[in-house]
Amino acid sequence: MIIDTHVHENKYSFDSFIDFKESIELAKLIGLDGMCITNHDNNNLRNDIGDSANINGVLVIVGAEVLTHEGDILVFGVKDIPQHKMSAEELLTIVKKHNGAAIAAHPFRNNNRGIGDSMRKVSHLLSGVESFNGSTLSYHNLQSYALSTELNLPSLGASDAHIMEKLGTYATKFNSSIRDHKDFIEALKTGDFHPVMKKDNTFISIDYFYEDHIVSN
Repeated sequence: MIIDTHVHENKYSFDSFIDFKESIELAKLIGLDGMCITNHDNNNLRNDIGDSANINGVLVIVGAEVLTHEGDILVFGVKDIPQHKMSAEELLTIVKKHNGAAIAAHPFRNNNRGIGDSMRKVSHLLSGVESFNGSTLSYHNLQSYALSTELNLPSLGASDAHIMEKLGTYATKFNSSIRDHKDFIEALKTGDFHPVMKKDNTFISIDYFYEDHIVSN
């Protein structure tokens, strides 16, 4: 399955221009099997669709992008997102307590929202690294990929879309079938996935451990 693991919609993310219903139609059109709505510091979309839902053939999983003192972390499986800013380790400990999963978002983006080298201290609490982010410079993505490889953490791809045109720029190919948020969290913990990028109306692998090829759903 191909899932864009980092998307913002405009009802609960103030800086997004993406209409949720329209994003589902576009996701289906470009070949995504699913997308994660990870709005800033909240998972309020849960109130509308639950923790996950299959909508018009697209699996939607609700998470959150939480800003810690070190930078942004994508979290899944935590129902009550902390309302005060905390350290990355504190947040990740909460995620672990709830048997959730967490991903370091755009670690080396140059806007003071990536955890960067602080990832070394909390790598044991992460399920993966968003090494390829569609809203981050390629150079910084490669820095993220290099550190994830050094720390033996699996890499993901995601668009971090705030506008429709960015949706699916990067995504993640999961080798297992994912039916809901519980399956998604378990899949993250296995590490059985790799990043892909959208090219010529299809998705190709960009993980250096895989030979570049077109991937199927």
